[in-house]
Order: sequence, then C-alpha cells, then structure tokens
Amino acid sequence: MRLHRLELTAFGPYPKPEAVDFDELGADGLFLLHGDTGAGKTTLLDAVAFALFGRVPGARGDVKKLRCEYADPEVPTEVSLELTVQSRRFRIVRSPEFDRPKKRGGGFTTQPAKCTLTWLEGWDGEGITRIDDVARAVEDMLGMSYEQFFQVVLLPQGEFAKFLRSDTAEREVLLEKLFGTERFLDVEKWFRDRRVVAGRVLEERRKGANELMHRVAEAAGGEPSSEPGWLESVLERLSAAVAAAGALSEETAGLADGADAMLAQARVQAEQIRRVREARELLARVEAADSASWFAERDAARRASPVVPAFGEIAKLQQSFEFAVRDEARALESLERLGYTGSSLREDAERYREEAGGLGELAAEAERQQADVRRLSVLKNSSHQVERRLLALNAELEVLPERVAQCRLQLDAAAEASARLESLKTRADAALALPDAVEALERSKKALHEAIDVHQKTKDVLQQVRQQRLENMAIELAAALKRGKPCAVCGSPSHPAPAQPMLGGVDATAEEDAAQEEQVALNRRNEAERAAHAAELRIQACWEALGSDEPAAAIAEYRTALELARTRSQRQTEFVGLEAKTRELGAEKAQVEQDLVGLRTEHASLVGVVEERGARLDKARGEHEDVLTRRDHLLRLAKALVELADRRSARDAARARVEEQQAQVAALAAEAGFADVDSALAAARPAVKLQALDERIATWERARASALATLEELAGVDPDSEVDLGEVTAAASSARAAASSAATGLARAQAALDRVGELAARLRAEWKSLEPLEATYAELDALTDVINGRGQNSKKMTLRSYVLAARLEEVAVAASARLHRMSQGRYSFVHSDSAGARGTRGGLNLDVLDDYSGRARPAKTLSGGESFLASLSLALGLADVVANETGGALLDTLFVDEGFGTLDSDTLDIVMNTLDELRAGGRVVGLVSHVEELRQRIPTRLRVRKARTGSTLEMSLG
Repeated sequence: MRLHRLELTAFGPYPKPEAVDFDELGADGLFLLHGDTGAGKTTLLDAVAFALFGRVPGARGDVKKLRCEYADPEVPTEVSLELTVQSRRFRIVRSPEFDRPKKRGGGFTTQPAKCTLTWLEGWDGEGITRIDDVARAVEDMLGMSYEQFFQVVLLPQGEFAKFLRSDTAEREVLLEKLFGTERFLDVEKWFRDRRVVAGRVLEERRKGANELMHRVAEAAGGEPSSEPGWLESVLERLSAAVAAAGALSEETAGLADGADAMLAQARVQAEQIRRVREARELLARVEAADSASWFAERDAARRASPVVPAFGEIAKLQQSFEFAVRDEARALESLERLGYTGSSLREDAERYREEAGGLGELAAEAERQQADVRRLSVLKNSSHQVERRLLALNAELEVLPERVAQCRLQLDAAAEASARLESLKTRADAALALPDAVEALERSKKALHEAIDVHQKTKDVLQQVRQQRLENMAIELAAALKRGKPCAVCGSPSHPAPAQPMLGGVDATAEEDAAQEEQVALNRRNEAERAAHAAELRIQACWEALGSDEPAAAIAEYRTALELARTRSQRQTEFVGLEAKTRELGAEKAQVEQDLVGLRTEHASLVGVVEERGARLDKARGEHEDVLTRRDHLLRLAKALVELADRRSARDAARARVEEQQAQVAALAAEAGFADVDSALAAARPAVKLQALDERIATWERARASALATLEELAGVDPDSEVDLGEVTAAASSARAAASSAATGLARAQAALDRVGELAARLRAEWKSLEPLEATYAELDALTDVINGRGQNSKKMTLRSYVLAARLEEVAVAASARLHRMSQGRYSFVHSDSAGARGTRGGLNLDVLDDYSGRARPAKTLSGGESFLASLSLALGLADVVANETGGALLDTLFVDEGFGTLDSDTLDIVMNTLDELRAGGRVVGLVSHVEELRQRIPTRLRVRKARTGSTLEMSLG
C-alpha cells in the first residue's frame, strides 16, 4: 500500500482545505511530521485512517465529533485520500455526519455521512457509493481489519510500551484483535456446547433407563435394585405366580358350574308353583265380575244407534226454520224503510215495475243531461290547461336560442380536446412510467453493485488460487515424477527429495473451478450493466416525450382533455336535441292555438242545449232529485216486495220439514223396542264408550280362557308346596364369586408377567444403547477440558491462548533482531509458555534478556530510552508478522508516532539506521515528533502551524 495524496477540509483543527502530496514528500523515503503540541500532527494520521475505515485510532475514536470548530458553517467536512493497493490506484472521499445551516429558515440540519470510491488505474469497474460497500472493498484490498491497520501502518509507541508492561489478560485482548483468533474461541465454545448437549442427552437417556427400571419394579409389585440378576429374579417370581393362579382358577370354575345347574332346576320348580297360584286367583276374580250387565248394556246401545242420528237431524231442521224466520223479518224491515204500507205484495210489485218502465225514455235524456254537464266542466278545465301550456311554450321558446349557442361552444371544445388526446396521452404515459423507470434504475444499480462485489471477490479468489498453485507448483511437478524417469524440469533420473503434498493445497481442477466461478460472476455483472443501461435509456425516453413539461402537469392536462373528450358524444346529442326541440315546440305552439279555438266554440254551443233539456226533466222528476232517482226508487220498491213474498214461502216450508222429521224419529224408537224417544236416547252410548265396553268384555273372556289353560297345563303341580331359593342361590353365588376371584387373580398375574416382560426387554435394550454414549461422552469431556486449559492440560493454556502464544513467539523473534541491533547487542526478547503463578493461565509472558547480566528480567525494569527501543522493535516486528499473517498488501508507507525524545545521540543514530533499512525497496517512512535534532537530520519535513483560527500545513523539501 502506498499513499499518494491527502486532502482534508474542515477536519480536526484544519478549517480550510489542506493537501499533503506523499509522492513529493516521500521522494527521499523518509520525512518528518513536526509542529507544536496540539497543532494537529496526529490528526493527519487520523485523516488517513478516517478516509480508509471511517474511524480514527486510539481513544480519539470514542469521540464522534471530527468537524473543525473554526470552519465556516457552509463549508462541508471532507477527507480525500488517493492511494495504490495491489497495483490498483483509487481515490476515497469521505464525509462524517455533521450539522449544517438549513437552506430555508433558521437553525441547523444534520448532514448524513457519505463515502465514495473512484478507480483511477488498474481497474475498469465502476465506482462505489455505499459506505458499507466501500468498507468491504478497502478491507478486502488491504487484507487486514482497522485494528490491524492501526497497529501495522500507524505505530503509536505509547500503545506498545503499555503492551510491554501489561499482564497476560491485557496482552491477550490486543493480540486477539491483531491476529483474529476469534475462530479458536468459537472452537472452544463449540466443544463446551457440544459437551453440554451430549451431557444433557446422556442424562436424559439415563433418566429414561431409571424410569423404566422403576416401572418394572412397580409392575412387579416390588422395589427397584441395581444388584445383578434382579431383573431375572423378578421374572421368575411372576412366572411361578401365574402357574399357581391358573390351577386355582380351573378348580373353582368346576365347582361354580355344578352350583349353577342346581340353581336353574330350583328356579323352574318355583316358577311353576307361582303360575298355578296366579291362575287360580285370576279365575276367582273373573267369576266374581258382573258380566251379565255388561252384555245387556252393549245390546241396548247397539239397538238405539239408528235413533240418535235421526234425532240430531231434527235440531238441524229446527235451526233452518229459525234462519227462515230471521230472513223474513229482515225483508219486512227493508220494505218498511222504503215507505210501503200495503198488503198485496206481488201485485204491487208488478205495478211499480210498469211505472218505472214508463220513465225509461226520460231516464236516457237525464243521463245525456248529466254527461253534457260533465262535458261542460271538462271543456272549461281543458281551455284553462291549454292556455297555461301556450304561456309555457312561449317562455321556453324565448330561452332556447341562447342554450343552443352555449351547447355549440361546448361541442367545439370537446372536439378540439379529442383531436389533441393522442399527443397528450403519449406525454402522460411517459410521466406515469417515469417513477417506475427511476425505481427500476435504482434496483438495477443495486444489482450492479452487488454483481461487481461478487465478481471482484471471485476474481480475488481466482488470483489467490493461481498464486497458491504457482507457489505449490513444485508439489504438482513432484506428483508427476516416476522412479527412473527423467525430471521434466532438470532432466535428472534421480529424485532424492521430491516436494511433499500439503494439506489445503490447490491443483488444476481447483483453478478451473475458480476460473469458472469468476466467469459466471463476470457474465452476471455484464448482464447487470446492460440492465442498468436499459433502465437509463427508459428514463431518457420518458423525459424526451415530456419535453420541458413537469410530469404532474402533463398528467393533469391529459386527464382534463380526456374528461372533455368523453363529453363530445353527449354534447353532440344535446345539441341535436336542442335543435329538434326548437322545431317541436314551434309546431306544438301552432297546434295548441288551434285546439284553444275549438274548445271555446264547442263550449258555447253545448250551453244552449243543456239549458233547454233541463226544463223538461224538472217537470218529470216530481218530488225526487231527478228522473233517474225516481225510477231507481220504484225499481228498488218492487224488488223488496218480491223478496218479502219469497222469504214467507221459505219459512212455511222449513216448519213443515221439522214436523215431518219428528214423526220419523218416533217411528224408529218404537221399531227398536223402546217405549218412547227418550228411552232410546238414554240407552244410546257414544262410540268411544261402546268400544271400551267391547274391550272390557273381550278382556274378561281372555282372562278366563288363560286361567283355565294354565290350570289344565300344570294339573300335576301342587300350589301349596314350597321351594327355598335363598339357600340354593347363596351357594351358587359363593361358588361363582370364588371362581371369578380366581380368574381375576390369574388375569392379573398374567398381565403383570406380560407387562414386566415387555418393560424388561425395553430396559435391556436401553442399557445396551447407553454403553457407546457413556464412552463417547467420557472422551468428549476429557478433550473439552484439554482445549479449555483444564484436566490433563499441564500448561493450563486454552486453544486460543496456545495459538496466540505461537504468534507472540514469532513477534518476539522478529522484534529481537531489531532490538538486538538497536541496543548494540545487549537486549533481546524472551517468550515463555509456562503457566502463571498459583495455576493461572500462561503462554503470553514476554521478558527482556540482558546480555550484560545473562539473565532475563521484566520489561517494566527498562529505562525510558530502552523502553522506546523495545516498543519500536516490538511494533516493527508485530507489523511484519501481522502483514505476513493476514496476507495483506505490501506496506509501502509507514508512520512512527513519538518516543524519540527519550534517546541519546548514539541511540538515535542506531534508530535512524534501522529506519533507513525500513525505507529500502521504495518504502516511505514518516516520523511524527517534535524533537529538534530530528529536524536537523531529516531535510524533508511537513510542519503543522497552530493559530487561533486553526492549523495550516507547510512543506519543506530541504
């Protein structure tokens, strides 16, 4: 990694834009960054870290405010860093979150953080604009995290002096961040979790086996035992119990069957005696009943049955006679209301009908008179309605021309909108499609960024695979060697030491797979680029269709024109209708005027005729209202006279029928053998009662027959004999209870044996399956203790501590080389992996071996200058080891921060010689210090000047 240019604005103490050209500053390979205390020297290093990772190292990283207090509020905070990593040159521009003045109104608004990465050389991909994507790209190219970068590129000596004096736990925290040993912590946790899970499974299985053993003991009616042979003894005991219960059950069952047979015989004898006794009692009751009266009553009721319905018919005829008398009274009342006082009903009715016939001709004229009077009223009303319609027509014809003109204007506007509708629709469609096109462009850009990231990762993997294959090419060539055959490289038939295969090595197949994955990712990336380009073309087409119009205005104009065009047909219909209505109303007005003249003429002629006919009809109506009323009165009077005569004839006929039915009923009673009608009615019975009497006689006859049949069947049974069922029943019940108890005992013994046998088989299988689980858990438990620094682990080191100890040992070796040279052969680092005091964890002990005394002593005993040399050596050694460990980019730019003031002149010379070695091969080393002697030794300097208005930079190239 080589830095080229740093630009910062409103960052830290720098209010105005400042720039650092590292290509010019590092031309000699070594430069000095100096200035007053608090001027902002370290801020430049913070700016580099912020540009790369969005954060600053050390305690300053805990403070989020990076904006300069002296900067103009309108000037944004921004850091730009141009650098080259792995032959790819790019520029990162990053801004933190800060408050800026609102563009409208007063107050401030929060400007969110943003970051962009632009490729300059060595890469043809598109730039990156998302903060997360930039962070991943930077970390992938550098090959290290921000914690590793701060320790490897920015060497703060105070941190390493603290590392020398820290205990094992504090060193472990720092080394974990640098070497990324979290995966070993995950391994330790995985073993612990696996042991817990396996322990739970084993405990559950043990618990299941114990529950089975308790269930066996419970089913066998005993207590569980862990003694050998307990299960077999339980099964033997239950088998013996089943055999004994079976013998007892067979014996008691035979005794119960004999007792049941004796009980059945006694019950039959007792039942026969009971039936004979009941038959004698029933026959005695039947003989004592009054059956003769039942037969006599039934015979009389059957003889009286014809008289009852005939007598009922008399009541119906009597009711008809009463109805006829009532109808006669109503007819007489109606006739009296008409004023009739005579007695010759039918003769007077004929005379009144003849008189009404004489008034028929005058009645026709009276009807015509009434019709003409109604016609006069109709003519008068019609004339008024026609006059009102004529006024309405005149008023409507006055306003129609104005409505026709307005409708014509609306029709022209709708026609014009219809003509412009197609062009307006094209613009509106473009406006409606624009949001979807913008959203599609965002999705395609997002997909393109993801495809670029995937392609970049697969390409990096392909490069790493190819590099590993080149590095392991000797192994691949050695695999093709055959005994006695010449080597394809040197031609020698002897192969004394061929390269041996390594775990995790790659071959041609792995390279082909990586190349295929990279090609697939490239195809997806190209497809995503085409999709993004197509989305941009769609947006461009939308704006070309819109022209200079706003999308909302185009949509509104189209919708307005569409609504107006939709009314064209309606307006056309309305216009045609108004013209037709004008013509229709004109014709209707002429017709109405003509109708009005005809109505007036007809009314005048009809008035004379009505007056002349009215005089003649008044003479003929007499005392009635009119002739028709008098004629109607005569007709109603004649009808009432005929109605009264008919009702009197019906009354006489009804009386005759009643008398005739009474004589017929008396004849039926005498014929049935009764003295009179009342005797017959007294002997009659309702059908329900007669049916009940029949059923009583039938029941008596059946009971008598049944009793006689039973006595005949059981003639040899003595009803006075007794049978004692209690004793026989008790003996049978006792025998059956004993048999049932024995059978129950057998069933329980057999069920217990079956249940225990089933549970015993399951228990044996469970014990068998527990054996491998017990062995596996014991092995896992011991291994987990070793990995976590317990048990058989004599060094008390966890797996993670063991790995960190190995890395620290590498750091100690690399740092000792520089410390031995800078201390003129006196000091070197000593690493120990022994356990700590009182059994505490070890492995991370780091002491200093003093060659003068030949003994190792703690690093805390070094003087200030010696501590600086040790810290610098440790920092440089750690940088080399971390860079090699992470496989990161070659570090062409390195910064060393403070500590030089504690050195004397000779030691400073040695340190400067070591730094000169660091810049060999084109590496640039920057020293951050305010020591005066370094200004004289290093001609290329970057000075930071401090002022009340903020700091500025000044470059001096000597």
